[in-house]
Formats: sequence, C-alpha cells, structure tokens
Amino acid sequence: MIEHKQPLSISEALEFIKDKDTKAFVKNFSVLKTEKAKELRKKLEDLEIIKLNSKNISKLIDFLPEDKEDLNKILTEVSLDEGEANNVLQTIKEHK
Repeated sequence: MIEHKQPLSISEALEFIKDKDTKAFVKNFSVLKTEKAKELRKKLEDLEIIKLNSKNISKLIDFLPEDKEDLNKILTEVSLDEGEANNVLQTIKEHK
C-alpha cells in the first residue's frame, strides 16, 4: 500500500526495498550511501532555490553533476542562473 508519494533518489529508495536480490541489484546504481543522500537532499533544499523541486533534487543526487554543462543536461526543464548553478555545484562537491 502506498502511504506517501515523494520522488526519491536511488540511494534513498534503498531503505524501502525489502527483497534482498532487488536491493543488491539497485545498489549497483547507487552513488552515495543513504545517509549521505539524505544529507545532500537537505542541503540542496536549504539553498531555497524555488526552481528546484523534489524530482530535480532526486536527479541531482543520482547523477552528481560536476560542472554547469552536466547540470544543464540533468535539469533540462529548469534554467538556473549563474549564482544558483554555482551554489548547487558547490553543495554537491562538498558531499561527494
């Protein structure tokens, strides 16, 4: 039964997967540990960039862009200004 619907990164979703084989498979695609992913989500939300929603933040946690070009490829429907992009990239860099 679905109790709450919220976009999660792969790392965050791992804690909800019960099947051992599925969890092992999904873990292959996870870049961060669950706790680090939650911490990064909190920091990105604390930036208070209105253009970033939960879905965008989940994508950022999954892909961890390293530069503005990567950031623009991930956030195709969002246009961040120079300062916002730098803040997001700096925050991600701190949590790698």
